[in-house]
Amino acid sequence: MTQKRIAIIGGGPAGLAAAELLSRSGHTVTVYDAMPTFARKFLLAGKSGLNITHSEDYARFTTRFGAASARLRPALDAFTPDDIRDWAAGLGTETFVGSSGRVFPKVMKASPLLRAWLKRLEAQDTAVRTRHRWTGFADEGYVFETPEGRSIVHCDAALLALGGASWPRLGSDASWLPWLSERGVEIDAFRPANCGFVVGWSGSFSERFAGEPVKSVTATSEAGTFSGEFVITESGIEGSLIYAHTASLRDRLLNHGSAALTFDLAPGRTIDRLSRDLARQDAKSSFSNRLRKGAGLDGVKAALLRELAPERDRTDAERLAGMIKALPVPVIKTRPIGEAISSAGGIRWSSINDSYMLKALPGTFVAGEMLDWEAPTGGYLLTACLATGRAAARGIEAWLQR
Repeated sequence: MTQKRIAIIGGGPAGLAAAELLSRSGHTVTVYDAMPTFARKFLLAGKSGLNITHSEDYARFTTRFGAASARLRPALDAFTPDDIRDWAAGLGTETFVGSSGRVFPKVMKASPLLRAWLKRLEAQDTAVRTRHRWTGFADEGYVFETPEGRSIVHCDAALLALGGASWPRLGSDASWLPWLSERGVEIDAFRPANCGFVVGWSGSFSERFAGEPVKSVTATSEAGTFSGEFVITESGIEGSLIYAHTASLRDRLLNHGSAALTFDLAPGRTIDRLSRDLARQDAKSSFSNRLRKGAGLDGVKAALLRELAPERDRTDAERLAGMIKALPVPVIKTRPIGEAISSAGGIRWSSINDSYMLKALPGTFVAGEMLDWEAPTGGYLLTACLATGRAAARGIEAWLQR
């Protein structure tokens, strides 16, 4: 094959995954990134233990990407969670399955994996250019602002892997939107995903319980019912259990103007048992004592009931039991997208072909969170970024062989 020049714009997981395949094929590959170092969001995600993928049944795994699941399936099939574990092992990073089914590196850090990855790319003669911010098109090339000034790069093919709109301080600021839109690429507005919500607590509740975890509960929305824990914030709620419901709550707020997440604060007890145990309590006892003795609830769970349960339901055992088993927590709005773990929206699937090439810009490919898909936390986000990066690389190779 004749050696070709390929520009990969964006040094996160999707871009690096594509660079790995393309440089292995002998092409001249250069990776450009606006930041001083590569994969900053990847490194931040790995500070508390890099969740690299998930071990659940693969058929179930592939449904975790909402409306985009079917479109992502070929890319995922070509780089499955098991493939990712093998790939990481090849870079010296052994992995293990946690109690939740999530897969982590044994060292519980992202930096060793990234260092080995970049070393492999260097050995494959991949060139890297940091502090190169892409600013659009000119003269049939790609324009960059660099420490040395404006530069135009010409290449045989390019991959855009610039991320979505979450964590803009780490490089994913969606500044690329106007340059693609003006070229006819259809893009859905970005929206926060895997984010917290504003509830509007009373001042006393917020002051006392902000930062407090609420453990061993289930939460129900149109997305389904999931168990886990969440955290009370100064303005509302956040945490992995909340993130599982983000898309459902966010879209209901957008379409209906209101939404609520319903919590079971005592999933180990039936409503009948709670009703009987609460009815046995002395009516003269305080609300806190009746909850503690009759339902085994105290602390933040009891405070949630005091905050949200109507006064009339606190003295009636049956009604109170109903509140414990199904406490609606109304949410007002999402937290800002800049705080979100990931984003929904982006380049519409109708704007790319099956090889991840933009229909409006032949020779320009896209991958990762630039595309319109979302997934819950649990390794799904990173898996899809890696898989789409590799799928786009295969598309580039096919394009160059045309």
